Amino acid sequence: MAITLPNHDEHLLIGGAWTEATGGERFDVTDPASGGRVGSVPNGTREDVTAAIDAAAAALPGWRSSSALSRARILRKAADIMRERAGEIAETMTAEQGKALPEAKGEVEYAASFFEWFAGEAERIYGEIAPPMNTDNRVLVLRQPVGVVAAITPWNFPAAMMTRKLGPAMAAGCTSVVKPASATPLTAALVLRCIEDAGAPAGVVNLVTSRDAGMVADTIFNDPRVRKISFTGSTEIGKDLIRASAEQVKRLSLELGGHAPYIIFDDADLEPAVDGLIASKYRNAGQTCVCANRAFVQRGIYADFLALLKQKVEAMTVGHGLAEGTQIGPLINDAAVDKADEHVQDAVAKGATLVTGGVRLTDGEYANGSFYAPTIIDGVTREMDIFYEETFGPVAGLTVFDTEDEAIDYANDSIYGLASYFHTRDYARLMRVAERLEYGIVGANAGIISAANAPFGGMKQSGYGREGGSVGIDEYLDVKYVLLGAVGTV
Repeated sequence: MAITLPNHDEHLLIGGAWTEATGGERFDVTDPASGGRVGSVPNGTREDVTAAIDAAAAALPGWRSSSALSRARILRKAADIMRERAGEIAETMTAEQGKALPEAKGEVEYAASFFEWFAGEAERIYGEIAPPMNTDNRVLVLRQPVGVVAAITPWNFPAAMMTRKLGPAMAAGCTSVVKPASATPLTAALVLRCIEDAGAPAGVVNLVTSRDAGMVADTIFNDPRVRKISFTGSTEIGKDLIRASAEQVKRLSLELGGHAPYIIFDDADLEPAVDGLIASKYRNAGQTCVCANRAFVQRGIYADFLALLKQKVEAMTVGHGLAEGTQIGPLINDAAVDKADEHVQDAVAKGATLVTGGVRLTDGEYANGSFYAPTIIDGVTREMDIFYEETFGPVAGLTVFDTEDEAIDYANDSIYGLASYFHTRDYARLMRVAERLEYGIVGANAGIISAANAPFGGMKQSGYGREGGSVGIDEYLDVKYVLLGAVGTV
């Protein structure tokens, strides 16, 4: 079928005005499935970033002093508008990012849920009165907005990773500057238009698109008015941001790389376990930080599991995300295809067996895109790159194990600690394994684990801080202790 791409040119949002970059330059946004043009955005400059911070700083006093109820109403209305515009947002997301359209529609709903959830949290920012040591005093604990926030968001979930930051920031009374990934700025602009149309005052949210991520980060980290940075991206960049934060001791939330293990014990329900692995591994063509990257299957069901997995993976439809029936879209670019293929070739060269896939798709409809066949590798060992490196592609590597201790040892043998998964019908094992896995998120008998009402974040080199859940808003609040003296004396 012929694919018609959106043609959508966007602008910077600074202080309530949609504007061009001061340098006048723009850059195109392209479709990873066809190479076609989807739209364009301004190539923001240092002056634009500073102007966005100026606008956020100017809007801060009014926004932080507004009532929690008024902030909550704006967030709920923004969620409603996102749902009304879900078709447009999802089609734009698919065109610039590649994921299948049903997945993109699901992401729009997921993104809207963060506005809804944190609307409720805005109304529950409670302080406390603590018992004093001296009865003449009173002890108050206040929770106040941290100030201007910078949100640096990734390309793989361009709507949800932004609302997961903006929702709690707005609810807390913070103002924000958003820097989306240069591959997916159009989705970000559409979501910010929803916030604007919901009634957010000028300057509460600001958008700067730019190809020069280093310049944007340098400007943000050197401006003392920016008190907090929330970043989703690679561990390597996260480490750079930690170093950059030291000069002004800026607060950071970091959701970094993952390398999720997926354990299937031989008492698991076979088909739900296969479906769970597929859901975790192959959604968004394997380009999520919580994707299963290593599958460990107990010997008693290994052969049956592999056979069923092969059958289901080979039945998947690979194609343009806007084409009806597509389950697996393209990778974000050719470099991502190269990395996936390198992991496959390295594993095979070191003794693994290629079960299915393992090839770039280049013929016919795939000719101009960044496609890689859904792949299964049997016999992955510690000597292979895929055992320790995040693939970020549709490649599942399987390893057999015999004992629970062996599975835990395999799973925890990683510098990362974001997400992990396992399947079992043994209730005692379920609790025991969940406690032993060194990961911030554990999916037990489930391959999809993200939700607005749950704390999302990692351990070890997967970062720190939590997004979502009742603790998500804490990342955007300062705790202030106030001692009131001479209260007990008349």
